[in-house]
Amino acid sequence: MPKRPARKSGAEAPDKLAGEKKDSPATKPDEGAKADAEPRPASGAAKAGRAEKKADAPAFIDPEAAKPATGRGKKKNAAGMEVSEERSGDQPVQADADDASPVPDRAQVGGSPVYKVERKLGKGGFGQVYVGTRLSSAGTRPAHEGGSNAVQVALKFEHRSSKGCNYGPPYEWSVYNAFSTLGGILGVPKVHYKGRQGEYYVMVMDLLGPSLWDTWNTNSQLMSQEMVACIAVEALAILENFHSKGFVHGDIKPENFLLGPPGTPTEKKLYLVDLGLATRWRDAICSTHVDYDQRPDIFRGTVRYASVHAHLGRTGSRRDDLESLAYTLLFLLKGRLPWQGYQGDNKGFLVCKKKMATSAEALCRYTPQAFRQHMEAVVNLKFD
Repeated sequence: MPKRPARKSGAEAPDKLAGEKKDSPATKPDEGAKADAEPRPASGAAKAGRAEKKADAPAFIDPEAAKPATGRGKKKNAAGMEVSEERSGDQPVQADADDASPVPDRAQVGGSPVYKVERKLGKGGFGQVYVGTRLSSAGTRPAHEGGSNAVQVALKFEHRSSKGCNYGPPYEWSVYNAFSTLGGILGVPKVHYKGRQGEYYVMVMDLLGPSLWDTWNTNSQLMSQEMVACIAVEALAILENFHSKGFVHGDIKPENFLLGPPGTPTEKKLYLVDLGLATRWRDAICSTHVDYDQRPDIFRGTVRYASVHAHLGRTGSRRDDLESLAYTLLFLLKGRLPWQGYQGDNKGFLVCKKKMATSAEALCRYTPQAFRQHMEAVVNLKFD
């Protein structure tokens, strides 16, 4: 099987990387945009409903010239908190669709109770998430207990004209359907109802708390070694179970790890959300590993945390989730990754080049030895 390019100082990036579009300014730190590409399922996987976006890699420019003159590439909101700016080239929800068809005041799909649509929790590349409060209180239970009878839920709306719904319901639905037939999955919130209401596809899910990105921001952009170590243990357990079902997530990052609702028994429990880029690494029928392929014109994920293999357009496998998790943990621990701050059309090229040129020892300098050992292990994993 093809091996990962060596990561040594001065290593050259390939001439052509997975194509990406310009990053849109991030307005919500808890919602990560994904690449505007069709998740290419292996045989036995459900077809993705996302159109592929292809583009040639731009010419190389001097990294120093690409960096902003001040601020080290960070943006802050009105409250002085850093806002995530390292986004992939996903197509945002169409503004005219939102204006022409506003989210309904009430939601009821798939035999669900009637929910009043309240405050918005976030908005990502293909949808928006709101709090939904059940209007009928009979037989309800607290939101933190979850379940279809919870008094409060999360409502995810995706407009029927968005990129993710070109061919019907969102691709993410097929992933949740596969998990439901496998008996659910550890650390992934349950979807209780889904269906179409008016111009929107709607999912009714368990209501959760803040993301790791939110927590990092509210903690003055610092996390202790003990806290990050606890996150690592729980995140690895979630990914192990996720992978055991035959899927890879494809977009591991702080914004996609959520904690339980604050002030509840599950407030320190970790959850993994946003399965829109999940694909099969194992065939559903034969249980064999998917075949290796490389399509340099296609990129899927988030630039800051994506694996080098994802930048090179290689078929996603378990190693990619683990590499992205390693970058996520280092970001939470150190507050910055060496490839932050690049701007322009060729940002993905520059980020990949920097990742390939940065050794695990340099990347994990001044961190506990366990983080370096973990990084060295995951960047040297084989495709299968």
